Amino acid sequence: MQQVFETIAKQSRAAWKALHREDIPQILIGSATCGRGTGALDIMRAIQRKLDENGIQALVKEVGCIGMCYAEALVDIIKPGFPRISYSQMTPEKATELVESFLVGDDPRPDMALGHFGDQALEGIPRLYELPVFDGQERVILKNCGHIDPESIDEYILQGGYSGLVKSLESQPEEIIEKVSQSGLRGRGGAGFPTGRKWASCLRAQGDQKYVICNADEGDPGAFMDRSVLEGDPHSVIEGMIIAGYAIGATRGYMYVRAEYPLAIFRLKKAIAQAKERNLLGENILGSGFDFELEVFQGAGAFVCGESTALVLSIEGNRGMPKPLPRPRTTEKGLWDKPTLLNNVKTFSMVPQIMNRGPQWFAGIGTEGSPGTAVFALTGKIERSGLVEVPMGMELRRIIEKIGGGVPDGRAFKAVQTGGPSGGCLPDEMLSLPVDFDTLDRAGSMMGSGGMVVLDDSTCMVDVAKYFLDFTCEESCGQCVPCRLGTQQMLAILEDICAGQGREGDIEQLLALGESIIKTSICGLGKSAPNPVLSTIKYFRDEYEAHIKEKRCPALVCHRLILYRIDEEKCSGCGLCLRSCPVQAISGEKKEPHQIADEECTRCGICLDVCPDRFGAVECITGQENLASSGRDGSECPH
Repeated sequence: MQQVFETIAKQSRAAWKALHREDIPQILIGSATCGRGTGALDIMRAIQRKLDENGIQALVKEVGCIGMCYAEALVDIIKPGFPRISYSQMTPEKATELVESFLVGDDPRPDMALGHFGDQALEGIPRLYELPVFDGQERVILKNCGHIDPESIDEYILQGGYSGLVKSLESQPEEIIEKVSQSGLRGRGGAGFPTGRKWASCLRAQGDQKYVICNADEGDPGAFMDRSVLEGDPHSVIEGMIIAGYAIGATRGYMYVRAEYPLAIFRLKKAIAQAKERNLLGENILGSGFDFELEVFQGAGAFVCGESTALVLSIEGNRGMPKPLPRPRTTEKGLWDKPTLLNNVKTFSMVPQIMNRGPQWFAGIGTEGSPGTAVFALTGKIERSGLVEVPMGMELRRIIEKIGGGVPDGRAFKAVQTGGPSGGCLPDEMLSLPVDFDTLDRAGSMMGSGGMVVLDDSTCMVDVAKYFLDFTCEESCGQCVPCRLGTQQMLAILEDICAGQGREGDIEQLLALGESIIKTSICGLGKSAPNPVLSTIKYFRDEYEAHIKEKRCPALVCHRLILYRIDEEKCSGCGLCLRSCPVQAISGEKKEPHQIADEECTRCGICLDVCPDRFGAVECITGQENLASSGRDGSECPH
């Protein structure tokens, strides 16, 4: 097998060298979904036109997301005699100018550059990996993303790809599972179940047919970790699934990907075709006698299909909803009642490297209870949003303040929500917590699949809890009463509180309902749905009490508890607010004090934003006393 693979690798090196000539420049364009959303394809066309105009021969290729989504669109240039230089926030115009300056001329344009990848200093351009955004990051899952062409199997093989598969095929299944167990790898889908134990259970299960499923049904708001791996390094996931299939005795696998990920699906299908063409997938892989077929299955985007039994039913063509308790594990009775191994994108992506570099290498990263790295989609009120990969055990504060750059616009940090819509919100005093499965769980949150949403002091925590609970209510399959009705009861209470109609005892009722739902729901969605409410009550109870007792929203967010008004003594009648109001709720003559019609105001806040600081005539007020003095008591919505 090794000889067969060496022949394949030799062909890949030859194909790569034919494209990557040393005498011509290379231009790498970040064209994952985030890059395309900021114009990467238009930039690529503009660059190609400029190259053609000047008769410059260059290799222009697409790469995945390197993680710096805040800096998109990204263009990297490798010119002979120079290191690879990364340029951020590109536009077609800037890219055209860059080609003229750097490729026609010799000016690397430090004013446009973000950083370079060279070992030597380059005047005016810092080393990219010395930028604060990479402080403490360790690239394992993301090591190829942003560096290789995800649509080229040759580039993946040249980075060591599929050598982990070769080592696996030369081993016994039990040896592979033992290595995975020794590494301490835990599932990156959210639950953190020991991967080796799950694989061993599936190997022991009796059955003439077994299946491997990759769960890429990433449905958390603000989460895009799995999508980025599939778009930037699809072969790593495919290789991990083939190894898993060999280890448990499965001959067929399914990639369960939500249909909202068209680019990931396209690149996966292309990667599967390439792997089959090289005999790394399909029948008699590398002459080993092992067969493994892989198919992409598009999910309809139901959040509950992240649960294993619901996902299995969906593939079978049934409505995706969790099977009732008691139920056998999918490793014993899964797809079409056959033993089925189900893991997350990131879990499978790590396996080839564990086989290549050894379990001790992986176990040496992170903590004893949570080895390896964690990938987070860092979003929300953060200076540098994007993907980060850090060793398990890193403090939350370092991720948010050092890597993410902290909260922008001079606002103060308020909370971080981890674990997606079923996670918890942690305040500033909890930022010293290390990031790992068990610590976050004890704090009332969870690791989840890797979502991390930062909230600033303009955020109402009651409103945040309502937002996430509304999401889980909508996504509930509805088959069990605690989840179907319990979450709706909780949501109704939160809506009353945000509307100024909260009552004494509401907080206690939310706590009681939340605990009951967690104990009695049949699947993970219901068991974790109350987490945002319970954690915000635990850490921000004073905000709930302000809403209930004082009819006050401290963050000035809840529409029924706030009022915009203009101080007639401060208003100069400049008309900025009047012209900016989208619903014409403001009236007044030029150079005369203006007024806001409360019954027409939608509480958008634009008037406050545009009012010149030197006047400060527009103000937002809250609280029972202030609202009553303006003719409202906060108990009824004017709309």
